[in-house]
Amino acid sequence: MKQPLHRRQPAPGNPRVQRTRNRVLAVARELLPQVGPSGLTYALLAERADVTRQTLYRHWPTRAALLFDLVLEGPDLGTYPQPGNDVRDVATAWLKSLRAGVSVPAVRTAALAVTAQADHDPDSARALVRISEDRYTGFNQLLEPSGIQISDDEFTLLYGPVLARLFLDRGQVTDTFIDAVVTQWLTTLQHADTPRDFQ
Repeated sequence: MKQPLHRRQPAPGNPRVQRTRNRVLAVARELLPQVGPSGLTYALLAERADVTRQTLYRHWPTRAALLFDLVLEGPDLGTYPQPGNDVRDVATAWLKSLRAGVSVPAVRTAALAVTAQADHDPDSARALVRISEDRYTGFNQLLEPSGIQISDDEFTLLYGPVLARLFLDRGQVTDTFIDAVVTQWLTTLQHADTPRDFQ
């Protein structure tokens, strides 16, 4: 699949380039919660990461591209689930992973910034679509051993309540809440046109 114009990948075979990229993302993760999206200028980031602004623009030609990578290349929290046969277990583990990911201040701030800018910034709108597509594809890959693939609407019905609780209600997403969301979600899947077996 061709990369969107707003996101360029460095040559994967060049370890020096990858180290620079990783260092810049680490510095951006540290700065973003402190200064906010508008304060995370390329001048500040270049100074703190000890790179040139030209280097930043080569990797991230737009701010949306940088925020996109901050969301999708967040720190490894060791919480991403493994593929499995049990749809309930996979969905529960995936929602717990989502909860852990958005608990990282930089990831949370970047996700909210991309969402807020999407209505008036085409790069942010494309980044938001790509984040959603990446997560949807990844979730269906986790479900492959079960023989079940879900639609994008079914995917939204799974993660929507968790994001609403976190970002709109400003509440806690407990394990009990996740269990309730998954139980309700499985009910909606069972009422779909195609009969499915769930463990």
